[in-house]
Amino acid sequence: MMKHTKGWAAACVVAGLLATTAACSSDDQARPDPTATPTAKCATGTYAWSDVVRRDVLTGVAEKQKLGKNGGRLTQPLRRLHTPRTEAATETGPKVDPVAALRSLGAHIGGAGEDSAFSQAGRPAPDVDDNTTESSGPGTLVTYAYVEEVTAGFRRTCAGGEPSTGRATSWTVEGSGVLDCDEPQAALDDSDPGREAALLSCAPGAPATED
Repeated sequence: MMKHTKGWAAACVVAGLLATTAACSSDDQARPDPTATPTAKCATGTYAWSDVVRRDVLTGVAEKQKLGKNGGRLTQPLRRLHTPRTEAATETGPKVDPVAALRSLGAHIGGAGEDSAFSQAGRPAPDVDDNTTESSGPGTLVTYAYVEEVTAGFRRTCAGGEPSTGRATSWTVEGSGVLDCDEPQAALDDSDPGREAALLSCAPGAPATED
């Protein structure tokens, strides 16, 4: 499984020490930079989210391994199937801050989405190479790994600035599982990562692959 503008004031002090305070109190120096106002107002903005999809995605699966009555360690390595990303891509308008966008999405979905890792843009994908699973009994077993992936569309608006649109993606959960090809998986939904793992690694017609 799986978490300020101080430049003008400082300039006045320096100018007062080196010359007079008149230069810092002039209308030209005191007037705010009009080009900075939209940037400040749109630093984060307000996000509206749509088409939010949360689903378990298989990230790795191993070949099946036959174990005898005493079980043993599953040594087949997992091959990567999917590399999840944590990013926010701007499609129209000014480029958004990915961290701010993902933080907003995390707050929108709540729960694990509010963990700091959810908004860590560019975080590494979960490792699928560390397979240390053991079984105490027989079976034709398959290990697999998955994440709960979240994708959504956004529209960011802010006072005095152009709106932005785009899409964001991250994940909330890293998980793993073991299935037995010799046992039916009828209780699993078609979208369950265990179902997909069975179809990929079990022999055609094996009980785990049948509805």
